[in-house]
Amino acid sequence: MILQALYDYYHRKAADPASQIAPEGWERKELPFLVVIDEEGKFKALQDTREGEGKKRRSGRFLVPQGEKRANNIKACLLWDNVEYALGANPRGRNDVVERHEAFKNKIQEDLKSFCSDMPIKAVLDFLENDPIKQIEGNANSAEAWKEAQGSNAFVSFRLDGSEDATICDTLRRKLSEQNRNLSEQTTSPGTQRMGLCLVTGKTAPIARLHPSIKGVWGTNTSGAALVSFNLPAFASYGKQQNYNAPLGASASFAYTTALNLLLGKDSQNKTSVGDATTVFWAQQRPAVEKYDMEQDFAWYVADPPKDDPDKGVRAVKALYKATKEGHLPSGSDDRFYVLSLAPNAARIAVRFWRTGTVQGMAEKITKHFDDVAIICGPKEPEYLTLNQMLRATALEYKMDNIPPNMAGMVMASILDGTPYPKTLLQQCVRRVRAERQVNRARAAILKGCLNRMAKNSNREVLKVGLDKTNSNIGYRLGRLFAVLEKIQEEANPGINATIRDRFYGAASSSPVAVFSQLLKLKNHHLSKLSSPGRRVNFEKKLGDIFDGINEFPAHLSLDEQAYFAVGYYHQRQDFFGNSEKNAE
Repeated sequence: MILQALYDYYHRKAADPASQIAPEGWERKELPFLVVIDEEGKFKALQDTREGEGKKRRSGRFLVPQGEKRANNIKACLLWDNVEYALGANPRGRNDVVERHEAFKNKIQEDLKSFCSDMPIKAVLDFLENDPIKQIEGNANSAEAWKEAQGSNAFVSFRLDGSEDATICDTLRRKLSEQNRNLSEQTTSPGTQRMGLCLVTGKTAPIARLHPSIKGVWGTNTSGAALVSFNLPAFASYGKQQNYNAPLGASASFAYTTALNLLLGKDSQNKTSVGDATTVFWAQQRPAVEKYDMEQDFAWYVADPPKDDPDKGVRAVKALYKATKEGHLPSGSDDRFYVLSLAPNAARIAVRFWRTGTVQGMAEKITKHFDDVAIICGPKEPEYLTLNQMLRATALEYKMDNIPPNMAGMVMASILDGTPYPKTLLQQCVRRVRAERQVNRARAAILKGCLNRMAKNSNREVLKVGLDKTNSNIGYRLGRLFAVLEKIQEEANPGINATIRDRFYGAASSSPVAVFSQLLKLKNHHLSKLSSPGRRVNFEKKLGDIFDGINEFPAHLSLDEQAYFAVGYYHQRQDFFGNSEKNAE
């Protein structure tokens, strides 16, 4: 299903001229330098394609023949490669550079036999046979660029001086197009490919023994990793080797890997990070102009908003709500949306989760998530919190690296499925609240969402966005009580550095009977210090309303009741802040 969806996405993008997706047998590659030669194969210049400054400096992207998949073996790419292969340079002091350079020249001669006598392929071969390094080093204008190219073992290709084509690869592609041929037909020897039934297309086709590498998954090698791989005999069956165990046609293999690499690209708007996993998403087809395009905004339901536009996530969620209410979502059965989460595993990629559904169905589940975690907050806080903003609140030092493995993926899956959030999310959040003795907006939102989704399968009361004075849950009532006692202490001691929260929150939220009797005694002392009799009466009324639902202090509170305690505490504190703002007005 995953490969089929990616295959279809490739053909969707291929039908769009603006997408610039690579045709079969080709890929778009960042090449920092181009070797400029004339028609006789003489060196003219080393062109620096990089633009920008500092860390934002980016190399130019060019269409080149699809690269070879290699580990420690010697395999050259066609008409482009690093300076060791392409030019015979040896910046790293390797013993096999001569063999690498010879492999590069042999590849051109073998794969492009019918073009070897034609310019500009002949010009490239002439240049390579005439000591290319000596030619480059003899050009003073290229000294700085050549030093940088060697230092990074940079990728290079070739350009013909005075040509309108960006590279000689472009010239080759144009010649193939004129002859109505593709690159695979040119470079594949007859009888070298195994035929079989492709599992994606259902047609008999040449089967790919190895699939192109997937690049851009956080934590994998820079050279890429495999999504489909059979590298050991234990994974094989019936005498089949490598990917013949899961036969995909060469065209289908190219299509799904090219589509996935496009989604994972540096400039892709179709990827985001969910915890330690890289997540990509796409629609089966682009919606009509008047319909909402979820591809554009999905990342901002999850990722942290950019620093230069902190309200971007809020606007994305508002647009989703508007589209849902006004009927601007694609609702056809074929208007499907896909979410794929990938995690690194050495040289291979693991599928963390895979979800598919209609655009409308997913939109409804996502809006339901934002409804479930909606909670009262201050006027300067964002109206909606992204998934990563909430998850970070459960981690030590608010670092995503400290989130337990797999938890982010499980939360994301529960959002897309509309199921209860994982219990580990509630546990982690409660532990973090107790450890830091702080219930902020994100933590309260998480706990409210977890409790409300569990409440659907029980007789528990559903928590509201703001303070609910009718909620009789013992944990919620005790949380409110603790907040009132803390507020009394704060008003009795203006400017106090540490409150009862700093000393007693953990014990109060887990073993109320051991703490609250002492806190109530302290309350009497703090009330006596208030200068306003009316304020004392007001606090006594609040305490009376809360105590009306408390028969006795329990010895212990369960984990869920501790979560209710935190939400009750947060609600009551926010109610105080709201009243203060109203009084100030």
